[in-house]
Amino acid sequence: MLARVRVRLPVGRPRTRPGAVAADKAYSSRGNRSYLRRRGIKAVIPEKKDQAANRKKKGARGGRPVSHDADLYKERNTVERLINKLKAWRGIATRYDKTPDSYLAGLHLRAAMIWIDDLLKDAD
Repeated sequence: MLARVRVRLPVGRPRTRPGAVAADKAYSSRGNRSYLRRRGIKAVIPEKKDQAANRKKKGARGGRPVSHDADLYKERNTVERLINKLKAWRGIATRYDKTPDSYLAGLHLRAAMIWIDDLLKDAD
C-alpha cells in the first residue's frame, strides 16, 4: 500500500515519498518501520505495549525505543474523521459497488458532497 502513495502538491507532479506516515499501533511492526526507514520517511506510529515490554526485556540487544512525534500524531485525527464521514454513506461502508471504477466514483461523489457541505457551513 505504501508503494502506491502519491502526495499531490499545488504545483508539479505528485511526489511518491511523503515526509511522514502517521498510523495507529496496528502498523507498528518492525517490517513497516524498516520499509519507511529505507525510503527515508518518518514513521509517526506509537509502539505497542507488548512490543515495548519485549524490547525492554532484551536489554541492550532490544534496540532503541521508537521515536514518536505526538503532535504530528494528533493530526491523524483529521483523516480519521474524514474516513468516518465517507463511511457514513452506506454504499461506501458496505462496498456495494463491485467494480473498482464504480466504487471510486462513489468515493468522489461522497467527497464532493462533504466538500460542498463544508462550503455551505463556512458561508453561514
